Amino acid sequence: MKWTTSLTVVFIMVATCIPGKGYTADAVGLSPETVADYVHAVVQSHRAFYTVHVAQLLEEQGIASAGSEWSTQKKTIPLPVQVVNETNQMFSTKFSGLRYQLISLWPINRKNSPRDPIDKSSLETLGERPERPVARTVKIDDQVYFRAIYPDLAVSPSCVACHNSHPNSPKKDFQVGDIMGGLVIEFPLGTQ
Repeated sequence: MKWTTSLTVVFIMVATCIPGKGYTADAVGLSPETVADYVHAVVQSHRAFYTVHVAQLLEEQGIASAGSEWSTQKKTIPLPVQVVNETNQMFSTKFSGLRYQLISLWPINRKNSPRDPIDKSSLETLGERPERPVARTVKIDDQVYFRAIYPDLAVSPSCVACHNSHPNSPKKDFQVGDIMGGLVIEFPLGTQ
């Protein structure tokens, strides 16, 4: 598919700007904020396109529906959150260090819960101040990482309908445009 090729090309370009093991945190290049903004723009635009022009369209035409059991059920395609998390898995096997994931204070799947108190407080901050990402450095296993969390909005009526009607959804009053969670972008800075 063309969109997966373009996603890979952009990630390769961005990955070359991220300091890897053996590089200093003050290496000349793009700021961590700019790198995170680029990654966010690519991931979010691909997800929005998939949601509106693939998942929603196939469902409206009665061809297929998005569902969590897409790998075993016929006429089922991945949920948008699964597209994001699965492409992260594919990408991270080729480029270690850069990670992205959708998380929520109201996850249908517990795997998409905040991983730590920093994620939780960042999501709470996004709820109060959604106009810009929450960014900071964190230390994980003696390595400093840049972590930015961007608001994840309900981009279509199908997002809202699925979350509001799913039996495992802890929140059932989403509307189009609401913040449903956050997209975490994380990558290492400097050396270990």
